[in-house]
Amino acid sequence: MQPFEPGNLTKLYYSIGEVADMFDVNTSLIRFWEKEFKIIRPKKNTKGNRLFMVKDIEVFHQIYTLVKLEGYTLEGAKKALKDSKTHTESNEQPLDEVIKKLEAIKQKLHSLKNHKN
Repeated sequence: MQPFEPGNLTKLYYSIGEVADMFDVNTSLIRFWEKEFKIIRPKKNTKGNRLFMVKDIEVFHQIYTLVKLEGYTLEGAKKALKDSKTHTESNEQPLDEVIKKLEAIKQKLHSLKNHKN
């Protein structure tokens, strides 16, 4: 398995072994992070094997970066992820609002164009 690269993730589900290989860690660390970070909720097949989606792997990448590369504690990483999620959610606008704003801009541009002609 290749190291984690978002563009290389083409499957819908990845096994715990595949995820561990992406980050060059043991599967026990993946299970531990899953328990510690409630945002990670893999599906389980009938045998009980964990099946991770791309969004889960992206969260693992954030955790790996914070803990292994930047030296955060687990509590610090949890706080950083929570702050990041809160910041992202507060900046998101519903799609309807964005479309309305873009249509208003379009109307304004058309009126300016017609006014110059």
